[in-house]
Amino acid sequence: MLELRDLTFSVQENNKEKVIINHLNYKIENNKFTVITGPNGSGKSTLAKLIAGIEKATSGQILYDGQDITNMSITERAKLGIGYAFQQPVRFKGIKVIDLVRLAAGEKLSVSGVCEYLSEVGLCARDYINRDVDASLSGGELKRIEIASVLARKTPISVFDEPEAGIDLWSFQNLIKVFENMKLKQESSIVIISHQERILNIADEILLLVNGEIKSYGSKDKMLSEVLQDVEGCCFYSRNNN
Repeated sequence: MLELRDLTFSVQENNKEKVIINHLNYKIENNKFTVITGPNGSGKSTLAKLIAGIEKATSGQILYDGQDITNMSITERAKLGIGYAFQQPVRFKGIKVIDLVRLAAGEKLSVSGVCEYLSEVGLCARDYINRDVDASLSGGELKRIEIASVLARKTPISVFDEPEAGIDLWSFQNLIKVFENMKLKQESSIVIISHQERILNIADEILLLVNGEIKSYGSKDKMLSEVLQDVEGCCFYSRNNN
């Protein structure tokens, strides 16, 4: 279980303190599919980075299975079992897809083993396994390769920061299938930052973040209508990925 206790994150802007995450308390239960949503600027991506260790909290605590990880680095958290997928996946010139998945798994997977992970995210392994993880890949392809790497790591908790960002509709449809399959297996905790209805519909629990604070949270059945009603005129909610 991941627990956020009175978590606060602020930055200095024009010689003034700007609070991004404001005294946030929340528990992410084991083997739950949680979607964190809210308007642009609400602190969603910052919260994801705080969980992963990319950003450090100004105050408060982050506990992972009872252990205080507040001051741990992203590498230390990754070793404990917290995976993170960037909003814009990193390109690695000179590294092939097969090598990236093997690095993520922490072992020299067989070719068929790597192919299994690529197949799970809807990629034809023979077309991708020996390709470089560089600009020759589209945004959608990179997203799915990154997710394959996260699956290979088998982390107890995986955080995805707006996986729908910057990809086309066809790639988005495939991403939805990947997340639906992950939900069916439910072998770990999944946290997704998103405002897409189709991703919200997969959730066990939805957390609505507004101005760095939790406005409300609860089961999908409880929250979905509230979220849709709350954002009717806020311009951040999307039914489709256009």
